[in-house]
Amino acid sequence: MSKFTEEELTYLKTQRIGRLATVNERGEPQIAPVGFRYNEELDTIDIGGHHLAESQKFRNIARNGLVAFVVDDVVPPWQPRCLEIRGQAQALSEGGESVLAQFSSALIRLTPKRIISWDTSTERSRSARNV
Repeated sequence: MSKFTEEELTYLKTQRIGRLATVNERGEPQIAPVGFRYNEELDTIDIGGHHLAESQKFRNIARNGLVAFVVDDVVPPWQPRCLEIRGQAQALSEGGESVLAQFSSALIRLTPKRIISWDTSTERSRSARNV
């Protein structure tokens, strides 16, 4: 059983870009747009990219795996939708091509610990929970 609701999963599967926040060695936040996919088998968010293993976010996660990840958009006329996922991430050397064939082999795998969502479907809904 997934930690995500059906509404959240449907929303995640329609999106391709999110923003990943990590913490650098000085304790400062760093945020970057990233490509991702929902990994149904592991119930994780898998993040890939070009030259991912050489990136600051990858090094941050290898040192301290605490992350926040946001996927959001706006649908007409003006309905912001958002899914925030906080949790623990791993910097892995393989699997990045599963996100997109053109990506490098490195992969960031995010295991959710807290999920906050609002209006991820046409219905107005809000949810915040530890998972």
